Amino acid sequence: MSEYAIYDVFTDRPFGGNPLAVVFGAGDFDAALMQRIAGEFNLSETCFVGPAEHEVHTARLRIFTPSRELPFAGHPTVGAAIALAERRVRTDLQEDGIDLVEVLEEEVGPVRCAVQLEKGRPGFAEFDLPRLPAPIAASVEPADVAAALGLGVHEIGFENHVVSVSSAGVPFVLVPVHDMAAAAKARMDMHHWLKFAPLVGGVPADCYLYCRGGEHHDASFHARMFAPSMGIAEDPATGAAVAALAGAIHRFDGLLDGHCTEMIEQGVEMGRPSHIHLHLDLAGGKIKAGRIGGQAVKVAEGKLLL
Repeated sequence: MSEYAIYDVFTDRPFGGNPLAVVFGAGDFDAALMQRIAGEFNLSETCFVGPAEHEVHTARLRIFTPSRELPFAGHPTVGAAIALAERRVRTDLQEDGIDLVEVLEEEVGPVRCAVQLEKGRPGFAEFDLPRLPAPIAASVEPADVAAALGLGVHEIGFENHVVSVSSAGVPFVLVPVHDMAAAAKARMDMHHWLKFAPLVGGVPADCYLYCRGGEHHDASFHARMFAPSMGIAEDPATGAAVAALAGAIHRFDGLLDGHCTEMIEQGVEMGRPSHIHLHLDLAGGKIKAGRIGGQAVKVAEGKLLL
């Protein structure tokens, strides 16, 4: 039997954010079994925790959507980091809290996470981007994007932001839209999207739609994520997409050297608002380092009877 826990990630309250299943003691599971278990949970992602290959690291983490394995994903990294930290301290957490550093071995490589736990409050985790965002040379026509999303071509783009393709481990077509009204009425036609979506590593890039502003007063950007290639109609919080978006923000907003902080809200249209914190360090006109963070709250736990 393996224990599991369900966390809502990138939120400070149950039923917000992005739900995640964390399966512990999965070191002996093969990929086929993990994929079947992920299908059974039927969440956007399920992650499996096994022993680390390197003794100085915390754990090995494998991440599955209902249809395939991912090399890296943000909300499983945040959720698993908090889940592992909470299991380590259990009843030892004091009133003044505790700070931990963990290194999770993911398919993309080792991911360093800083975790903050405070008694009576949801945990917070922040991880270093294992790969910096990089543009992908692919041509995507705004008319195709508009048709797939049920929008007018005039609603695609804002200011100098245009459709682009980027990856920080997982590729996305980054789709700027005029405003929150356009974002709210977008509806993904998966069949049409897959006709033109660029293939990256043999897999169609999914859609990350964004505009400036948000419902939350601290939000820099408002976003939605549609993932036809992953079997996900819509995702309420997508750290890997925010990592890719960082490249577009840097490029189109002309970020100056120094430190930049952005907060991206997602999941509002789904009734599961999420708040994803992005930190970028810039020098010489380039992104030198990045971090993504957020809170997570445990909403369920149990055992797999396998």
